[in-house]
Amino acid sequence: MSAETGHQLDDATVAALLPERPARAHKGTFGRLLVVAGSLDYAGAAFLVARAAGRAGAGLVTLALPASLQPLFAGRVFEATTLALPERSPGVVDPEEALQVLLDREHDALVVGPGLRPGLSTVELVEAIAAGGADPAADPAADPAAGTGEGSVPPALLDAEALNSLATRDGWWRRARRRLVLTPHPGEFRRLLAADPEASAALAGEDGAVDLATDHGRARAACHVAGRWGQVLVLKGARTVIAAPDGAWVAAPFENPALASGGTGDVLAGTIGALLAQGGSPWDAARLGVYLHGLAGEAVREWIGDAGLLASDLPDHVARARHHLARLRDRGGRLGFAAREGGP
Repeated sequence: MSAETGHQLDDATVAALLPERPARAHKGTFGRLLVVAGSLDYAGAAFLVARAAGRAGAGLVTLALPASLQPLFAGRVFEATTLALPERSPGVVDPEEALQVLLDREHDALVVGPGLRPGLSTVELVEAIAAGGADPAADPAADPAAGTGEGSVPPALLDAEALNSLATRDGWWRRARRRLVLTPHPGEFRRLLAADPEASAALAGEDGAVDLATDHGRARAACHVAGRWGQVLVLKGARTVIAAPDGAWVAAPFENPALASGGTGDVLAGTIGALLAQGGSPWDAARLGVYLHGLAGEAVREWIGDAGLLASDLPDHVARARHHLARLRDRGGRLGFAAREGGP
């Protein structure tokens, strides 16, 4: 899988990925997103994911969180519903019972990780979700529903503490039977690599380090692990790279220092999660979500400059970006980002 065969995302390519919005649809038509996010110290992450998901077009969003925290969150979300997860102790979920509650709740996709409380309970829950709800230690061949095809369990986006949890489990990708979108920033990516010494060795340069500072190095690293782990990977940062298991990859055209503020990744997670819930494949949802998020960031930067952006500024602009792309698709025209030959 070569890091020379990718290309830069552009308006027309991404506009073609927008889910249809039938005129006679209802809220169930546009997907049910289940969000496992938030804790007492990181309540904002859950709120940002839920708001971004609604602005990106999800029909129904449910925020799942430890039962003792549900009253604190329920009064702060208006369009989303809440779901109480059984606990071992206040704020600490019981992974086995919580998983059953999640599986029993109808959903088309999940977002897992933003703002979750670190700890063994979270690790066990995340690994079970990645395994598709089965025992992570079970043989995938023994489960007729296992696999990563369209007929398998709903897809999930894993971010933040979900990625840190996976990084504590050697060989986690061998037990992951759910279709996943992994959205690490460089620090989280390095932690995931540490759990895969073979990938680290394959990517290490002469100095023994993995190059994540250059566009070429980021594309090479993302392509390698997406193929090895069998999942779509979004390596966040300036000119975010999206890589697929089959070796395909693209880069976003955005370099926006205004997005370097807390919570913007939670907005991206909610945006991609909403697109998964609307029926997008992990590859399509990741590309479209990254682009919508980037356009939203550009709109805010045009308004306030390259400093002072708050993550809560972004969701409304995600909806506007989607609207502009829909007009481009339906009527023709340009928004300003064209394809560039030769990749980044």
